Amino acid sequence: MPVTDPIADMLTRIRNAVQVRHESVAMPTSILKKSIVKLMKEEGLIADYEMVGDQPRTQIKIKLRYYSKAEPVITGLKRVSRPGLRVYVGRGEIPRYFGGLGVAFLSTSHGVLTGREARRRRVGGELLFYVW
Repeated sequence: MPVTDPIADMLTRIRNAVQVRHESVAMPTSILKKSIVKLMKEEGLIADYEMVGDQPRTQIKIKLRYYSKAEPVITGLKRVSRPGLRVYVGRGEIPRYFGGLGVAFLSTSHGVLTGREARRRRVGGELLFYVW
């Protein structure tokens, strides 16, 4: 069954895996998902990721990160822009989620960036989602 919003599907898979304390989660890959997961690793939200399988059915396997067995690093994910209602922000309007404790992910002309990096580069774009 085709997915109309692959980013929301990715976030839901991660959210569900974290809730039941799975060690890892796998999903179909795309260039956008790969860049998002790369940023999540750089921000310390996930432990690691790897590409498994061969073309055209490549999967991305995300190893989730926990502080302890009882407490995950990712406590929440919220999709902002969606296919039915795109949300764009200018370079001066990039939100600080939870007063800077959360991380905003944006799709910009410079690729997928975190809110902090987009402010530093002074670019706006589509506000994809928040992680805290």
